[in-house]
Amino acid sequence: MSATRMPAQTTGADATLRRPQPLPPEWGRIPLTVVMPTYNEADNLPKMAEALMGLDLEGLRLLVVDDNSPDGTGEVAETLAKQYNSADRTRITVLHRTAKDGLGRAYAAGMDQAVAEGAQYVLQMDADGSHPVEYVPQMLGTALATGAGFVVGSRYVAGGRLAEEWGLHRRLLSRWANAYVSAVLHTGLRDVTAGFAMWRADVVTAMRLAEVRSNGYSFQVELKYQAVRTGYTGVEVPIHFEERQIGASKMTAAVQFESAVLPWKLRLDSSRARRG
Repeated sequence: MSATRMPAQTTGADATLRRPQPLPPEWGRIPLTVVMPTYNEADNLPKMAEALMGLDLEGLRLLVVDDNSPDGTGEVAETLAKQYNSADRTRITVLHRTAKDGLGRAYAAGMDQAVAEGAQYVLQMDADGSHPVEYVPQMLGTALATGAGFVVGSRYVAGGRLAEEWGLHRRLLSRWANAYVSAVLHTGLRDVTAGFAMWRADVVTAMRLAEVRSNGYSFQVELKYQAVRTGYTGVEVPIHFEERQIGASKMTAAVQFESAVLPWKLRLDSSRARRG
């Protein structure tokens, strides 16, 4: 049984941080595609689409990557595409995959398609509401102003916050996971496990996403590690991470095991490459 959470209250500096930041008109026209993998997100997707389409970003498009959700998320996505698209402007597209093949594979397919369709920037974003839409203009502006290869919506830089609903155990586990990965891989990032990240198109192409080994959430770690190791610069901006609005988390024991083992595999591969 799913439960709907009440939106967090924001005041003072946090409210200012959460307010969508205006960009120069020419920046708002830059082709940006939000890649949003979905599996059983039929209740959340319309809210996310409405929020994204309401941003003052003329160049923004939403690409929904649905893994044949049994709750009809794919059909909901097609309905949204008909609602927001017009004869002269495509705002939402849908990539239907035939099976649930892991978050990493879904992101890889969607990000590659976004670049092939002309996106100059690609944003990874969850469909469950945990990544607030208000930060998208700020992330794009940061990417353009700094020239960074990628921008991370970070929970662990100054000004970043975790969901108020998270208990002490979950907070400690999240911080420990980041500290563990950072100690093994030395990326220099405070939030290397973050799933809210914007990428320059040339970086996406250079990463050869079809060759990425991670199926689950560890895709986020592998992609950032490979980008830093290749020489691309990452910039972190603070966000207030939210609790999922409706539905259940997809974090399984198998996914957690993959996340624990992957950093050592990546480090071993890097050591072998240096010796070679």
